[in-house]
Amino acid sequence: KNVKWKIALPGRGSSSPVIWDQQVFVTSAVPAATAVGGKLPNLEFKLLCFSRADGKLQWEKTAVTAVPHQETHSTNGFASASPCTDGEHVYAHFGSRGLYCYTMNGELVWKRDDFGRMETRNSFGEGSSPTLAGNKIIVPWDHEGPSAVFALDKLTGKTLWKTDRDEPTCWSTPLVVDFEGKQQVVLNGQTCARSYDLETGKELWRCAGQTERPCASPVAENGLVYVGSGHRGSFLGAFRLDGQGDIEGSDKVVWTIDHDTPDIASLLLSSGRIYFHKGKNGQLSCVDAVTGKPFYTAERIPGLDSIYASPVAAGGHVYLTSRAGTTVVISDAAELNIVATNNVEETVDATPAPVDNELFIRGEKHLFCIAAQ
Repeated sequence: KNVKWKIALPGRGSSSPVIWDQQVFVTSAVPAATAVGGKLPNLEFKLLCFSRADGKLQWEKTAVTAVPHQETHSTNGFASASPCTDGEHVYAHFGSRGLYCYTMNGELVWKRDDFGRMETRNSFGEGSSPTLAGNKIIVPWDHEGPSAVFALDKLTGKTLWKTDRDEPTCWSTPLVVDFEGKQQVVLNGQTCARSYDLETGKELWRCAGQTERPCASPVAENGLVYVGSGHRGSFLGAFRLDGQGDIEGSDKVVWTIDHDTPDIASLLLSSGRIYFHKGKNGQLSCVDAVTGKPFYTAERIPGLDSIYASPVAAGGHVYLTSRAGTTVVISDAAELNIVATNNVEETVDATPAPVDNELFIRGEKHLFCIAAQ
């Protein structure tokens, strides 16, 4: 219902679609025509650009053809990092296979394929996305080897700074937040949630408490940043951005929650409320962003089971999407109110992208544009 267009996608990926004006960008790992034998496939790592109006393919570029050096989780694949764009360039990140900068017409500007080989926990694969901020692109590099976070010049790909991180594998994406005239890079981590100065890479503050191998990305508003994780434990904390050094146990930690926190999906901060799933399932909690007090806790949502996609908000509603392709629409409100339920009839692991009055859903086999007819 209300499918404006639906187009087939080549290969496999769980990266989210990224929209700028009338262009929709998606990454995918596509089996190459030439097989090489062995345990792992020969793949073409692609960036595809579609017309927002009708879904027609505008261009596609193969960034690199390669055999991955390490296996991945059966539900992950090899194209899990979402692209990002500033309207002048679009960036496709394939982890160990490199970061590629293109013009909006698909011309390669620069590439960086010298970060090394990422060795992920239990060979679960790669997936952290880069983040654009000002003249920089922030690249997270947490794995079982030497971990770091990089800031590159977005126009040239040159390293502006690199800060080592005492962290094992983490699949979270960096958040860049403005605070008192400066910008901080906030990253989740198994050892600590940390903040860095965007200009220098210097660590500003840290706080322990997260669970194993965090995936959820931080969100922030009004001088507070919220960081959580939910694998083999539960933790969600609200931290003041004016902290310095180790803030654990200080008044810079405004509140914490120790139950029903999200594993794969990130938090949603909307209208002064934080929404989050319990672990990898569809149970939903909603709390006050300022106080942490719950409006409701781990409520079962009919039609939602296993969850990878993060909740998103648009037009007074919150959209919750399950791996089975079901999207449940609820009111963006303190009381749980289910408005609609729809299914695209294929697996959905990527977080949908709402833009204006349209919702873009990247399924296992298709890209959908949903809009009121």
